[in-house]
Amino acid sequence: MSSYDYHKEPSIPIHHRNRSHTLHDQLVAIAACRDAVEWVGTRTIERAWAECERGDWMLWLAGKIDIDRKLIVLAACACAEPALAFVPAGENRPRRAIEVARGWCAGTATLDDVRAAAYAAYAADAAYAYAAAYAAAYAAAAAYAAYAAYAAAYAADAADAAYAAYAAARTESLRTSAAAVRAMIPLAAIVEALNKRFA
Repeated sequence: MSSYDYHKEPSIPIHHRNRSHTLHDQLVAIAACRDAVEWVGTRTIERAWAECERGDWMLWLAGKIDIDRKLIVLAACACAEPALAFVPAGENRPRRAIEVARGWCAGTATLDDVRAAAYAAYAADAAYAYAAAYAAAYAAAAAYAAYAAYAAAYAADAADAAYAAYAAARTESLRTSAAAVRAMIPLAAIVEALNKRFA
């Protein structure tokens, strides 16, 4: 018999008490990375969503549990946008890729438009633009939206070649991405999708 107290802050509404429904166990079941599973520990989804400082983890989860693809793309665009600060003046392809991806979400651009803008962003060849173009291109590609925060995080590499500066910039980029994901994807949508997947 389990010693878990189901009346003490359950991670999601419990439908089948004979099966484990903690967020930790759900993440294990969907093959989340070890670091994310360890970080979650005994946190509820509500607490984890509020406290997480890893936008890449949050986007991965949203993609894995079938959150509306347009919400994920909008969140990925918001994650990639800060990397535009590293794009040289006059290089508009990464920004355009983000705009077109947002246009797809609004119904004003096609997937072909998104692909073309993403390929153009990939082609941005200035040394400092590469990381931002990479992030923007990923954000533009709806099929890969869950990985955009990874690309945005690596865009921080352009800030400084020194590892310490890179680590600080990467941490801040992930924190900024997490806030962007929370702003675009409501907790209620995450809870509903987890309930549906683990019902």
